[in-house]
Amino acid sequence: MRTGGTGSVRCLGRAVAPPLCGSGLFWDNVKIVPADPRVEVRRSSRRRRTVSAYRDGDKTVVLVPAGLSHAEEQQWVELMLERLRTREQRRRPSDTALRTRAMELAERYLGGQVRPSSVRWVDNQNTRWGSCTPEDGSIRVSRRLSGMPGWVVDYVLVHELVHLLVPGHGPEFWKLVNRYPRSERARGYLEGVSDAPRLAAEGRQDREDGVD
Repeated sequence: MRTGGTGSVRCLGRAVAPPLCGSGLFWDNVKIVPADPRVEVRRSSRRRRTVSAYRDGDKTVVLVPAGLSHAEEQQWVELMLERLRTREQRRRPSDTALRTRAMELAERYLGGQVRPSSVRWVDNQNTRWGSCTPEDGSIRVSRRLSGMPGWVVDYVLVHELVHLLVPGHGPEFWKLVNRYPRSERARGYLEGVSDAPRLAAEGRQDREDGVD
């Protein structure tokens, strides 16, 4: 727990997300607990009664009054997480909308060379942002992306669309992917999300070791 001038920060749960690597977009040798995402509780002496929450990359930040008991804090965290999930579920695009978007991107950036047979959200893909099966033309996108900016989701769709045309990650693959103008920015965004837990852990270790 880190204490500041106006409150304190507590991290609940655990989330890890190493860099993108290998075939497709995925993480190696990592244990993910999707039902227990990383939650950062920030207590503030300036808050009296209000509680709020928001997503910050791959974690959830819950802002609570400093005077809450631990039991009250836990109750509010559970309530705010449920509210966020409900709100995100309402605005989450359907599989049909996701496939429609993939077709638009394929037409715009790949000249309509590829037509995926299916594009859908999946809940069991916790070590990959996206994956595809060239043999049947199917694409799967992790629901963890649903709270991220649309241009990041677009990048993952383009990445997987290109995989339906080109195996591996050679020059021809990246030449096609980079037709999407926000490719570099999206890769940086995803790498930042992936690196955030590791950097936070290193920072905590440095403080414990007395390293400035």
